[in-house]
Amino acid sequence: MNIILASGSPRRREMLATAQLEFTIMSVDIDETPYDDESPTDYIQRMVATKAIAAITKLNEEYKNSLSTPCTLSPPVNTPFIILTADTIGVLSDGKTVLVKPTDRNHAYSMWQQMSDNTHQVWTAVQATQVILTPIDTSSDNDHVSNADTMALQIVWQQQIIERTDVTFIPLTSGMMASYWDSGEPADKAGGYGIQGLAAAWVTRINGSYTNVVGLPLSQTLALINHATKVNNAIEP
Repeated sequence: MNIILASGSPRRREMLATAQLEFTIMSVDIDETPYDDESPTDYIQRMVATKAIAAITKLNEEYKNSLSTPCTLSPPVNTPFIILTADTIGVLSDGKTVLVKPTDRNHAYSMWQQMSDNTHQVWTAVQATQVILTPIDTSSDNDHVSNADTMALQIVWQQQIIERTDVTFIPLTSGMMASYWDSGEPADKAGGYGIQGLAAAWVTRINGSYTNVVGLPLSQTLALINHATKVNNAIEP
C-alpha cells in the first residue's frame, strides 16, 4: 500500500527507511500551541489528527493542480493509501506538564531544569489515516464544474496509537545547558533534546522504546501500518 509520511522530521524519515518501507514525504504546517488546561493525551491526539487533516487538504489541492501541472504528490484515483502522521512530546513526572519544542533559550533552560536529576516521559502519537480519491456530490447543472471539483480524498479508516517511554536525566549544570543550546541541536526537538545526539550523555536510563524517544516508535508504527493494510484488503472487493 502507498504511504505518505506527513512529517518534515528527518529522524522519522530515516527510521521508516531503515524498515525498508517505500513512502513519499510531505511536510505540513499547523499551529502546535497547546490549549489552556489541555491534557497531554488530548494535546498529542489533536496534533496527529490535525496534521492528517492538513495533509488531506494539501493533497486535494495537489490533485486539482495536477490537472494542469503534473505533481508527484497527486493521489491516484480509486487507490487507497495511508497518510502517516506523528507527534512527539515530553511529559514531566506530574503527568500534566507538556514539554514541546523550545521557542528560545530561556524556554529550553526552563524545561531542562525540570528534567534535571529526574525522570520524565516521552510520548509519541502516531495516526494512520487510510484515504481514497473518489467522486463527490456536485451540481450537474453547472457545466463549468471541472473534474477537479468532482473528486476529493475521503477517509475510509483511521487509527491512533500512543507510545510512552521513561527517560531519566543526570543532574544538569548551567554549563551543560549553555553548551548544548549553543550546539543548535535542541531547536526542533520535543523537550529540547535529541537522545540520538549530544544529549545522549544526559541520559542515565530509559524504560521503554528507544525509537519512541527519537521520534517514532518503529515496531509499533510498522504494526499499525500492517493493520491498515489488512483493513484495506478486507475493504477492497
